[in-house]
Amino acid sequence: MSEKKKILVVDDEANLRHMLQVLLKKQGYLVEQSADGADALAKAREGGYAFILCDIRMPVMDGKKFLTACNESGIGATIIMMSAYGTVDDAIECMKLGAYDYISKPFNSDEISLVLKKAEERERLKDENRRLRDAVRGRAFPDIISRNARMAEIMELVKKLSEHKTTVLIQGESGTGKELVARALHNCGVRRQGPFVAVNCGAIPAALLESELFGHVKGAFTDAGHDKIGLFEEANGGTLFLDEIGELPLSLQVKLLRVLQEEEIRRLGASAAQKVDVRVVSATSRDLAGEVAAGRFREDLYFRINVFALSLPPLRERVEDVPLLVDHFLEKHGERMGMPGVRPTPEALQALVRYGWPGNVRELENCIERGLVLCDGGTLGLACLPEAVRRGAGLEARGGDLVDSLSIKKGAEALERQLIVRALEQTAGNRTHAARLLEISHRALLYKLKEYDLG
Repeated sequence: MSEKKKILVVDDEANLRHMLQVLLKKQGYLVEQSADGADALAKAREGGYAFILCDIRMPVMDGKKFLTACNESGIGATIIMMSAYGTVDDAIECMKLGAYDYISKPFNSDEISLVLKKAEERERLKDENRRLRDAVRGRAFPDIISRNARMAEIMELVKKLSEHKTTVLIQGESGTGKELVARALHNCGVRRQGPFVAVNCGAIPAALLESELFGHVKGAFTDAGHDKIGLFEEANGGTLFLDEIGELPLSLQVKLLRVLQEEEIRRLGASAAQKVDVRVVSATSRDLAGEVAAGRFREDLYFRINVFALSLPPLRERVEDVPLLVDHFLEKHGERMGMPGVRPTPEALQALVRYGWPGNVRELENCIERGLVLCDGGTLGLACLPEAVRRGAGLEARGGDLVDSLSIKKGAEALERQLIVRALEQTAGNRTHAARLLEISHRALLYKLKEYDLG
């Protein structure tokens, strides 16, 4: 251990405090003691503790009150609860109050060591995610979370393109963040003081789209009771983002081409055109070259909007970004829902990383928001994830088969792993109780956790 971490042991039994102090010092920790929750709270408020091992039943202030007080005081130490009288209900309540884990007495040194090792790894990952997130969040791109090499190249191009009026076509599957990149083009460029106006060309009926884009004058058609400015005028001096431009009807494609060439628009029913200064950024999830070949998209417009193309990779090609995005969305939606500090279990994070994400980043965000609604306590478990994610990650039965092959050995291993995951979820991560549910020894469970990389 390169830097010794401080641990506070809180228990009214002096012998247990002494035993833990000896054990933890041998493992390289700096250990301090408290005999009750009130004294521990005073010490914890001074800061500096990485971990706190706390008994539940104590005089002056019990463990649950101590947990509540730590939350109210903003104490950031990882707290692990201990009890000789514990029940599953106690464990669940402690997890809801912010405890990281729960250990039933009597316990052995291996169990304490494994819990602390797991907690250290969790803190290391949190620090790494925070560092990486801060590193990849440039001032111009606060909402683009990535450490993927291809995305880094794209954002470098965005910086260069942002200083010019060049039309840009952003290509990518639905949910890959095309509008975020368009906003980045606007926000870090010379037009950032102007408006950013976005429109989905496929979301507006074709009969209304021309009026939306170019505006109309009073009396231009039956329901035109007053003058209306269009989106081009609204975006004057700024950027107009035409999302799903492949949905634009052919009749409007020729009019859009003229606007891009002449830099002027004419409202429906107007007798004169007017100049506009608008940068147009387009996006599509379609193969526009194929649409041109099929006669559904004008070739001249395609070349006009495709002066510079950016192709965003799907999330399945940015697997290294999944943990960063999970952390970001847990923070974003957790704060909004009054559930700050929720973190995924190793099993849940493994499933999220393995899944293919056909709906890309948007699907991942929806999955995390749904999971927060279902999660119980401070962790996002495997059971909180949609069945499609669990199956797609290979962590649940697929179509009635545990594995894709007919191997009995593989099937038995998959079933055993699944039962262990469920037992841990039902006991809020308490290994002692999980071992009892599984009807195996505690030592056997620890071995299997290591074997299946669930530790």
